Amino acid sequence: MTRIDRRALFTSGAAAALLAATGTSLAASPRAGGVLRLALPRESGLLDQVARGAMLDCLTEIAPDGLLRAELATAWHSPGNARTWLFDLRRDVLFHDGSPLLATDVVAALADLEIPGVGSVAVTALAPHQVAVHLTQPNPHLPYRLAGSDYVIASQGQGDLPLAQLVGTGCYKLERAQEGRHFRATRVSGHYKEGQAGWVDSLEVIVIPDAAVRAEALRDGFVDVAALPQPKELLKRGGFLYHPSAEDMALAFRADVGMPRIVSQQSALDDGRIAERWWRL
Repeated sequence: MTRIDRRALFTSGAAAALLAATGTSLAASPRAGGVLRLALPRESGLLDQVARGAMLDCLTEIAPDGLLRAELATAWHSPGNARTWLFDLRRDVLFHDGSPLLATDVVAALADLEIPGVGSVAVTALAPHQVAVHLTQPNPHLPYRLAGSDYVIASQGQGDLPLAQLVGTGCYKLERAQEGRHFRATRVSGHYKEGQAGWVDSLEVIVIPDAAVRAEALRDGFVDVAALPQPKELLKRGGFLYHPSAEDMALAFRADVGMPRIVSQQSALDDGRIAERWWRL
């Protein structure tokens, strides 16, 4: 087994993150503070998924319990037959560069999209903090669709930029990143979700291609969470928890990491939402 070199691991900017999964929480309620470090394989898009989930928000959000709730939108309704939807935006939201969230940002992000099951959409700004989404065919599920990670709202709609250039409204602001290698972000003070999400002070995510080396990094305390196919040497050590279980695991994590009582079952990494939903005990 290749030994991990602390200097090589973290001077490169070892980065951060979270995890999500179904299961039971390790504490009755989250607590703020600390650093969460996550090790991921070099599987296509995993680091990017977690990083964007930390930095970017959508109009709506699917909560860990599966219910729809407001995110950048405060309210929405369809005045007709579900072909036109009106979304009211939060007025207290700033992008990480200090600029305010405006309807023009939403228009730029969502205009001319093709949404599966919905078709093409056209988005117009009705006021500085209200947009209308026009569909080619009625769909009562649009608010749920817009909670997907493909429909994030970045400054001026530029959600396809490299990580180092992204400007979002999420709980975490970029500190440094290298595509496909590492990511580090710090919690945004005074964020509109404060007290509800974004518990750790900073997130660090690092890509470690070899599963054995990821297990070693977790075992020796270099990271707090690791994506692993099986526990192997971890089980006999004790002190680690597994999601969904030790027999059918996707993630292994230290006993001082807390997680929600229920987490979305879409993927082990919860489509990147782990960054704002897990905490340190």
